[in-house]
Amino acid sequence: MQAIGPTQAIGRRDPIFRAIEAMTALAEIFERRREMLARDAGITIEQWRVLEEISTRHFIPSMFARSRDSSAAAISKILRQLLDTGLVSAAIGRADRRNRHYKLTARGNRALGELRAAREKAIEAIWTGFSRDELAAFSKFAATLSDRIERYSRAKTARRGVAVS
Repeated sequence: MQAIGPTQAIGRRDPIFRAIEAMTALAEIFERRREMLARDAGITIEQWRVLEEISTRHFIPSMFARSRDSSAAAISKILRQLLDTGLVSAAIGRADRRNRHYKLTARGNRALGELRAAREKAIEAIWTGFSRDELAAFSKFAATLSDRIERYSRAKTARRGVAVS
């Protein structure tokens, strides 16, 4: 006789698993929508993220790579693509000639402005139909769920680190 796992015992109709399925679907929809917005602008999501970061004027490629769990080489490749397409320009650092200072070109500012406008239009069309209470409840739930997932992940990582030591 085969053992029944916890998900089989609970069943697929359990509210927890329906919620997980809904959140998974929502995450996939958000990702597809971001891909569509980026594609319409002629760039990738990764290029969009770099453009957004460069627009803050505090862009340091190595720090950006670390914050994204990416390699410096991957960010360099994206920067070369953005330079090649004329969305970004680079200047040699004054204090340290090994450094590059990146900034959006007029074309890059225009592309980012169009992306932001398209995103705002979508937000307006989709989110404004919800009441303040619905949005507050969703925001609170999402923040609580995110915190629980992060705590669980950190605890699992810490236990693994102790076990390996």
